[in-house]
Amino acid sequence: MTDATSAIHAVLNQSPPFEDVNLFELDRPLVEAVAMNEGSFAYVDHAEFGQLWGSAEMAQRARLANENTPKLRTFDARGNRRDEVEFHPAYHELMAQSIAAGIHNSTWTRDGKSARGASEVARAAKFYMAAQVETGHLCPITMTRAAVGALAMQPDVLAQVMPVIASRDYDPSFAPWSAKRGMTLGMGMTERQGGTDVRSNMTRAVRDGDAYRISGHKWFMSAPMCDAFLVLAQAEDGLSCFFMPRFRPDGSLNSLNFQRLKDKLGNRSNASSEVEFNDAYALRVGDEGKGIRTIIQMVQLTRQDCATASAGLMRSGLVHALHHARHRSVFQKHLADQPMMQSVLADMALHVEASTALVMRLCRAFDLAPEDPSEAAYMRFLTPVVKYWVCKSAPGFLYEAMECMGGNGYVEEGILARHYREAPVNAIWEGSGNVMCLDVLRALSREGDASTAVLQDLMLETRGMPGAADTAAFIIRTLLRPDSERVARQAVESLALLAACAALNMVHPPHAELFARTRLDGARNAIYGTAELTEAQGRGLLERALPQ
Repeated sequence: MTDATSAIHAVLNQSPPFEDVNLFELDRPLVEAVAMNEGSFAYVDHAEFGQLWGSAEMAQRARLANENTPKLRTFDARGNRRDEVEFHPAYHELMAQSIAAGIHNSTWTRDGKSARGASEVARAAKFYMAAQVETGHLCPITMTRAAVGALAMQPDVLAQVMPVIASRDYDPSFAPWSAKRGMTLGMGMTERQGGTDVRSNMTRAVRDGDAYRISGHKWFMSAPMCDAFLVLAQAEDGLSCFFMPRFRPDGSLNSLNFQRLKDKLGNRSNASSEVEFNDAYALRVGDEGKGIRTIIQMVQLTRQDCATASAGLMRSGLVHALHHARHRSVFQKHLADQPMMQSVLADMALHVEASTALVMRLCRAFDLAPEDPSEAAYMRFLTPVVKYWVCKSAPGFLYEAMECMGGNGYVEEGILARHYREAPVNAIWEGSGNVMCLDVLRALSREGDASTAVLQDLMLETRGMPGAADTAAFIIRTLLRPDSERVARQAVESLALLAACAALNMVHPPHAELFARTRLDGARNAIYGTAELTEAQGRGLLERALPQ
């Protein structure tokens, strides 16, 4: 080979893969946010999890699970109806690791009660790290965890399934849940004629002894490979919630007939389906006519996970962009040392730091809510606020991260293209942005005093910060307008920024001050890199985000 040929094939000025890293120990904003919210007891566990999920092996599994998408096997070779969903082995390996780490059950005791301490915070840190690698498989993980909240409304059913949910063994076999080492649960609410408006659901439930027979359809049935589902159907006394297993008590296949798997923009490792029920066997969960009240116990928890996953996606976008910029040279300088690129990356790092602090503070409220009324009010009032802001931030943020990497960010060989396609789903699942804003207005209407107290606490926690008082006044003024629904997005975004500032102030006051000055004080710009930061501030933010 000649010197000229060698030069043609030499690989120069390319960043090495960002892998075989510890996703926890390298993330100072996460470590400190977890500690501030009483989760430092799990440091060793988090570090071990971060080392595993930051490995090249896990990155390879994530790639394979998304390139080899699920397939629906409606019939077996002899023509018998099966409705099985097949996955690549890499998907099963991801599921096994998440379940072994307890992401699906660690916030519950073995009898289905809320675990004491900072279990929500400790679990969320793992969920946040796993989302940086592969978020599709986390759909059945989050629904299994959250389903326990709804099943608590029906103690006899919960008592039957909780011993299997409490297992940390992943069992992908297609068999009745009662015969398995571990199980997963999904959910079916949406129908063709009404997504958000579930009261218009047409699926019917007819009592059959102690059980029900359900007929109808679901336009979206998430994770159809699960062992059982919580579904909504119209019973005699109105919309009700039901536990529908894949197999009947006699071991025969239940009548869940999957029509097709959805061809989605992202979330490709995970199956989503359309399904018809033909006298499917199910058990009621909660009272007849109280289906929304029952299943909202599940939705509240999955909304928390939507926000946590979106924060994790942004964290991954940031560190991949920063890692690339520190190795890529342009005009005789590393990209990370170019003033404009440094401003963009630092502004992004500030956003991720605030988002991380906010989701961990929300998880702490979930931990404390059973015994602290003020934390329960924080949880109820701010869960839709946090989901709205964090999930809506992610797609634009990941686009910016891709741009930092140029063409290398846009191609499918890297992780950012997958993250970018993944990001919008968290804002859509479990209630779109408008639904979140309406939920904030409902909370204010139903629990005005408690919600007002939360806002007052945020004002105290941000007292003296640039723009905080004006932001709080704007929130109050806007929410009290006669046409508050028309302008609710403005109020909810401002409320999220104020809450993020307060949460970050608990973790790192200098950066909370910087966040307030660049987000609350005066005009806010949606484009990263337009906040005025000094070189020292920029370097400080980037060093916290990813130590060199």
